[in-house]
Amino acid sequence: MKDSGATVSQLALLQQKLHSAKAALDEVNEDRHAKLQILLQFISHLSLACKGQNLELDNKLAKLRHNLNTFERVDEALPELVDVERLLKGQYYNAMVQLEESRACLTRVIRQLQRVKSAPEKLKKEINYFKQDLDKPFHTLWEYIPKVKQIIGFYETILQQQFGESEKLDVQPKHQQLAHELAQMVSEIEFRKDQREQVLQIKEVLASEVEIDCLLDAYHTILALLLDNIAREKSASQEFLFALNDALAAVREVVSESYNRNQRSFLLKAQLNREINTYVDNVGEAIIETEDIVALKAQLTTQLSSIRSTLSRKEALEQRDQALLLKSMETMRKELNELSYEANTYKERLFEQQKLNLLDSLTQLPNRAALEERMDMEYRNYQRHKTPLWVAIADIDHFKAINDSFGHSTGDKTLQVIAMALKNSLRESEFVARYGGEEFVLLLPDVAPADIAQLLNRVREKIKNIPFKFKNQRITVTVSIGAAQVIGSELINETFERADAALYKAKHESRDRVVIDV
Repeated sequence: MKDSGATVSQLALLQQKLHSAKAALDEVNEDRHAKLQILLQFISHLSLACKGQNLELDNKLAKLRHNLNTFERVDEALPELVDVERLLKGQYYNAMVQLEESRACLTRVIRQLQRVKSAPEKLKKEINYFKQDLDKPFHTLWEYIPKVKQIIGFYETILQQQFGESEKLDVQPKHQQLAHELAQMVSEIEFRKDQREQVLQIKEVLASEVEIDCLLDAYHTILALLLDNIAREKSASQEFLFALNDALAAVREVVSESYNRNQRSFLLKAQLNREINTYVDNVGEAIIETEDIVALKAQLTTQLSSIRSTLSRKEALEQRDQALLLKSMETMRKELNELSYEANTYKERLFEQQKLNLLDSLTQLPNRAALEERMDMEYRNYQRHKTPLWVAIADIDHFKAINDSFGHSTGDKTLQVIAMALKNSLRESEFVARYGGEEFVLLLPDVAPADIAQLLNRVREKIKNIPFKFKNQRITVTVSIGAAQVIGSELINETFERADAALYKAKHESRDRVVIDV
């Protein structure tokens, strides 16, 4: 009895130790799985850092990230690592070649700087040391960028010395004209909200007696803002294309896997069908050849059991294929939904950008590009229906005097008020656009020749009666209008030229009047 009790006690102790060992093993496995998951995430983020350098590498890395979504798919990702490693080595070699070419370019640039005789002696020594340092090859991009910054610093020092020693340039009328033209162009460009305060300050500077340095700074700032906007748009396009590339790579992978599974499944099903046919043939032969009913029954039972077993295997195979197909379809549906969301987002941005491209940012009227589209449409309607079509050009009288006396911001507000008045004076079928500067173009379909003068004079009087008040000073702003009707088979651009000539006549006949080409 004592031996039996001791044995039971030892078994209990062994069970307790086994349970503890199993718990410890589970804890180790969980810790290992968590660390491996962190490693997978790190590999995925590291692959994203390589994006944009090589299209083939991007595709391979996208496929690798897709396979590393879950720990269970690591085995599927391992074959891809060989190709990724090959491409990374190739990319590293290309980067080294480009860095060596860049080093050669910097050497040529520094030689040119050494030819500047007027550079300070201290700077010449720094340039010589820099040239000696360039003899060492670059190993990373981060060694190259500081060198570029140093060269830029050398250039800035030399340029500052050159400009500091040169005489101050006199401001000439052409410089004032350039400032005026830049201010007008800036008014016609749509800037982001965070840029508008800076643009407004530039316009205020351009409205005063601008110095040449200030004019150059204004051109530089405006160019930098435009380039920044272009870069943002390019970046957004690239992000969409990268997302598209990732989604298509994932879908392509799913389709490829589904195709390979279907091929394997097809071969297995064909084999099972052959087995079933063989069993059926055996049943037929047994019925023909066997005369003993008992033996025949035994053979039929065996063959039918084999057929049932094969059919069960075939059914299990079909169920597995169905489950895998559903999983693949769900994966593709998810990827395509994400792609559709990205595409719709990008489409909305493009649509908004397209609207902005056809809209004058200052007056919120259609711009010149939109005017050309509308002119083509109205001219086609004229050719089809032969109904009257008028082109009218309105120009604000003495607008430059408003800018000179009260500033460009006041001139901008004047344009906005008159633009709204023109828009509210027209029917829905009629069209007005800002042509540029202080000029507006009106397209007036289905207006009889007897009514056109009354219509345009009503517009002119409405603008004349707007109560403008600048710096507590009451001012009357007027417009001159020239108009022409499309006649016969002439092109609408020819009609526009006749309307422009009529406007010229109105401007030189006391202004504040309507002249119609007949």
